[in-house]
Amino acid sequence: MLTIAYLGNGKSTNRYHLPFSRKLSDKIRIKKIYSPSEPAWETFDDIEHTTKLADLWNDPEIQLVVITTPSQFHYEYAKLALRHGKNVLVEKPFAETSKEAKELFSLAKEQGLFIQCYQNRRFDSDFLTVQKVIESGKLGDILEIEMHYDYFRPEIPESTTTFSIANSYLYGHACHTVDQVLSYFGEPDDIHYDVRQLLGKGRMNDYFDLDFFYGTMKISIKSSYFRIKERPSFVVYGKKGMFVKQTKDRQEEHLKMFYMPDNADFGIDLPEHFGVLTYMDDKNIYREEKVTSEIGDYSRVYDGIYETLINGAEKLIKDEETILQMQILENGIRSIQENEEKE
Repeated sequence: MLTIAYLGNGKSTNRYHLPFSRKLSDKIRIKKIYSPSEPAWETFDDIEHTTKLADLWNDPEIQLVVITTPSQFHYEYAKLALRHGKNVLVEKPFAETSKEAKELFSLAKEQGLFIQCYQNRRFDSDFLTVQKVIESGKLGDILEIEMHYDYFRPEIPESTTTFSIANSYLYGHACHTVDQVLSYFGEPDDIHYDVRQLLGKGRMNDYFDLDFFYGTMKISIKSSYFRIKERPSFVVYGKKGMFVKQTKDRQEEHLKMFYMPDNADFGIDLPEHFGVLTYMDDKNIYREEKVTSEIGDYSRVYDGIYETLINGAEKLIKDEETILQMQILENGIRSIQENEEKE
């Protein structure tokens, strides 16, 4: 068994972590959750809640500490956990700078410890389905991919009257899609950045559009808080056709309804959610077909950590991937940061 503790007891722990770590009850034991005040979320009889950080550091049974605090505290607490001899899983974004990321990986290596970023969106159903379509070869050579991660939540940027890197839309949301691109396609040849404050200077970053170039192929990731109607989650264009996946992975949708992974149909796409593949086959005959969605499963991150710490497998999310992601986020937010500093 892998015995773990959570440093943080908010939405991240309760919505995006506990349902998936508890699912692996044959491999993972959750012993403690720390928060500075009494828990506001549902408690479990088999988990001890504490308001004392020392209870995490001084417990020799705890092998892994999961950092789920607001992102501006990720670096601070990850470093503290490592210095207390604990392996660490850090929510995304991993840190605020690539320098901080490199320091954490270096410290972990010095102490013979494990540290990794929680990139659960690698196991989104829509992203896994796109991989299946690409690998089928039906689209031929891939020319262009559009990835959209849209919201209509204007109240968030409208109520935010200051700029901060940690709470920028780029750091908070591109950390999902940038990792998807890097995990499957690797390091790009070049990146074009369009990162904006739609409500003007002195306000939050609420829009981004990044273009990743791989030879002749372009991958665009786009997102905004002001999309009253969502664009397709993925559109893939190849020399022989295209694939459109309109809807996103449904795990988050179900979690928000407190419909948990112990239900057999948790996160599963219905036929109306299936993507549409349109292409010319090898006989130059027009084809259009629905593609059954792959099954997304965020518990695969925890399964990978178990395999690394208990069985010595390679890390699922590589250090260099996380460092590269941090460099991309830094570069993307730099233009806004420089303008803010001029004010």
